[in-house]
Parts: sequence; C-alpha cells; structure tokens
Amino acid sequence: MDIQSPDKLIELLDRHAYLADEGLATAAFLALRMGRPLFLEGEAGVGKTELAKTLAALLKAPLIRLQCYEGLDAAQALYDWDFARQLLHLKAAEAAGITDVGRLEGEIYDRRFLIARPLLKAIETQPSVLLVDEIDRADDEFEAFLLEVLSDFTISIPELGTVKARTPPVVVVTSNRTREVHDALKRRCLYHWLEHPSFDREVAILLRRLPGCTETLAVQVARAAERLRQADLVKPPGVAETLDWTEALLTLGAKELDPGLAAATLGAALKYREDVAAALGNGLLTHG
Repeated sequence: MDIQSPDKLIELLDRHAYLADEGLATAAFLALRMGRPLFLEGEAGVGKTELAKTLAALLKAPLIRLQCYEGLDAAQALYDWDFARQLLHLKAAEAAGITDVGRLEGEIYDRRFLIARPLLKAIETQPSVLLVDEIDRADDEFEAFLLEVLSDFTISIPELGTVKARTPPVVVVTSNRTREVHDALKRRCLYHWLEHPSFDREVAILLRRLPGCTETLAVQVARAAERLRQADLVKPPGVAETLDWTEALLTLGAKELDPGLAAATLGAALKYREDVAAALGNGLLTHG
C-alpha cells in the first residue's frame, strides 16, 4: 500500500477505528517508509498492540505475534522439529524395509517436519506484520538474539541452510517498561512513547469504537478515567480498560455514568482491590 504521508496514515488507521495522533502516525509512517522496526513504549492499555493489529489489517497482511515472557529462548521464537512426525516417518520407513541411513536422515530433516515459530514464520511470509509484544518481559539474552535477527532478517537452520526474507516484515516491538530495554535494540528501531489519550481523543475513541455509546456517557467515562489516572493507583486504567468499562456499562443499558452502575462495573477498569477501594473511597466516580 502506497502511504504518502502521516496524515494519510491517520486517515487509513481511522477507517479501521484506530485514532492515532500526529506523533504516533509520523513514527509509524517513517517505520513503514524506512523499513525500520517501530519500538512502542508506554503504560499497558494505551494502544501499542492494537496499532500492530490495525497496521496488519490496513496492509492486508497477516499479523504474526511473538508474546515475550521470562525464560523465552531462541528455539521457542524461531523453529522446532516435529519429533512425533519424524518418529512416525522412521517407523513407516522401517515397516517398508528402508534401511538406507543416509536417505532416512535426509528425509527426517525435510522442511515438512519443521515447525515455524513466529520469527521464522514472519521471515517466510510476505507481506507480514511481526508483533514482538512486551519485550521487557523477556531476558537480556533473548533481547540480544532479537537484535541480531532484526539486523538482517536472516535465520540459519543447520539441517536446511539459511532462510532470508525477500521482503522484511513490518515489525512492531512493544514494551510496558517493567524494566529498561537495552539501548542497542532501541537504536535499531524508531522509538515512540505512547501517552494516555487526551480527554477529547478518548471521547472520540469511545464513540468510534462503541457505536451504541452516547456522547454523554463517553464524556463522563473519559472524565472519570482522567481522574483515576491522576490518582495514586497501582495500575491506572488505559484506553483498553476504558473501552471495557464503557462496554460493560452499555451491556447494562447505561446512557450515562450512574454512580451505582459505575461502582458495580469498576472491575472492568481497575484490576487491583486497593485501586477499587481508593476509587470508591475518594469519590473518584461521582465528581463532574
């Protein structure tokens, strides 16, 4: 897709119900044009993962997601051999009377027995969008390995040879900043910090994503979310939680933010008992 400017990208994202501000759209546009990974950092729920999903939708490319976690290693991200199928093949060959060891070894390390994990799948799929989600949860060793892969999009498989992407995937790397990601990886990427949306943009997001939402309810929920983010909470709500909260209210037939319904549905927005108690005890749901 020929995207001529950040403004055009804003328009295209909007068609897929993602309302990006100028800063985010510019960073994403440059990442697409320059062929560089886009590193998105910010609080959970501000729309980092959703941007990757929306880019995949507007580019009409599959989204390939690598969810990071502590202990993730290269094998789990790259490829694995399907040992069960290899064993079945050997048993079938034995039953057929095939005893040529060289032939059998060549056959069991055939591409059909290789299970492509997200990184290999993204390199082999053109076009594709690779989402490396929550890189801050992975270990330093995996971060260094990922940097190597993102440098040339080439993977060496000893039994088969080298696999190189004809067209590198669009790469979005996200971090909730639970720890600092090394500068080497950030330097490989274009960086953008996602803030919580402004009040007006959050109202627009609620109205755009939830067609049944009244303007009154959207304004009141966005105002309440703004107060919750200014309070000293363990985990303030992101826009994802604001959407969930509003959807819960709509499911109960709300047209405005009734204090009773707001309190009853607060678990859609806040995920810690202490935060719920603070919100109810400090009257954060009843002002304005």
